[in-house]
Amino acid sequence: MKKLVLALAAALALSAPAAFAAMDMGHGGGHEMGHGSAAHEEVVDGVKATFRFMSMKDHMKAMNMELPKGVKETHHLAVEFKDVKTGKPLTEGEVKVKIQGPDKSEQTKDLMGMQGHFGADFEMSAKGKYGVMCKFQLKDGKVRSSKFWYTVK
Repeated sequence: MKKLVLALAAALALSAPAAFAAMDMGHGGGHEMGHGSAAHEEVVDGVKATFRFMSMKDHMKAMNMELPKGVKETHHLAVEFKDVKTGKPLTEGEVKVKIQGPDKSEQTKDLMGMQGHFGADFEMSAKGKYGVMCKFQLKDGKVRSSKFWYTVK
């Protein structure tokens, strides 16, 4: 099972660059970012963290791929980190996210470095409030964290 997940993650990582390069252009020139607004944005100790959730269907569509059958994850979480002073993306480090569902169930995942962001897929099929806790250690070695609520409607 773990090999399958790794193979799928590797395939996604390999196919992601073009889709995410296109996605990054949503900041200025009137592009409509189908992946929507940030779920949460916060500056933690000199680093601006931007969290975005998108449905797996939209995420796969952005990469011109079909959603494989039997995938139970419903949402892709993309997290971008930027140096507040320089505005440069911070793309190296370790990122761990724990999501607690409305039913108090928990999922903890290490986010994988992707093109310009860190990402992972979560099962968030129940409507309601999800507690999102993120701990990240970027290249400077400081451990930072961010917590917020995200509502699935």
